[in-house]
Order: sequence, then structure tokens, then C-alpha cells
Amino acid sequence: MKITLITVGKIKEKYLKDAIAEYTKRLSKYCKLEIVEVADEKTPDKASESVERMIRDKEGERIARYIREDTFVITLEISGAMLSSEQLAQKIESCGIQGMSHLIFIIGGSIGLSDAVMKRSDFALSFSKMTFPHQLMRVILLEQIYRSYRIISKEPYHK
Repeated sequence: MKITLITVGKIKEKYLKDAIAEYTKRLSKYCKLEIVEVADEKTPDKASESVERMIRDKEGERIARYIREDTFVITLEISGAMLSSEQLAQKIESCGIQGMSHLIFIIGGSIGLSDAVMKRSDFALSFSKMTFPHQLMRVILLEQIYRSYRIISKEPYHK
């Protein structure tokens, strides 16, 4: 299976780059992983809702360029479904069983995803009602995908 992470913004911190590299290496045993970074827009302080919507739309257009019709799209959204690690593993496994060979996970920028990207989503996933920096969310998501493959393969994982 191919898994693509489409993310808004670049990772600047070395410790996050190191963690991403580690999970990328670990995941190579289970899937073909691709990470696509699209440019983020500068959000002015105290931006109006219309300015924020315009920013999300611009970032959304950049994201949309990488979404093919035959992919299963999972967006990370605060209002999405909260799954256990086992349930996420079941979701990934069932996609494979149903013949979906390409999953795309999308992490938006600091002000979220555009309406168009959320509408294209096949499944909205939430990790928490809390807000996390989107750069850190990339590491957390990769760890959970790795954990999912360990569960699917019936290999030990830390509970």
C-alpha cells in the first residue's frame, strides 16, 4: 500500500525532522511512504474570517493538486472521529482489503483546512479535542500509522 502525507508548511526543528526520518525508516518495511509539503500562507495577526478563509482556500488548492480520484483521503480535523490505535489499524487494513492501494492523510496549516479539502475527504480523523502544532502532528500521525502496521502484522507494540 502507498501512504501519502500531504502537509502544509515545512518542518524547521531538527528534533522533528529526526523523528520523521525515524518513522519513515520504520514504515519502509510495511508501505511506500511519501510526504508532500505544500507552502503555507502567512496569516496576519487578528485576521478576519474572510482573510482566513482565503488563506485556507489557497492552501487547499495546493493540497488538491496531489489528490487523485482513486485515493482514499483521511483529513485530520478537530471535529473528526476519534479512534483508538486498534481502530485506526482496522481502518487502514479494511482499505487494503477493499482494494484501495493508496491512502492520503492530510494535515492542514495553523488555521485548518479549506471547505473543498474537507468535502473531498473520505474520512475525518481527530486525535484529540486539543490543538497540536501541525509540525508535531506529523510525527504523531506517522507514529500511529507505524503502530497500526505493527497491529495489523500482529507484531508487539507498546500499549
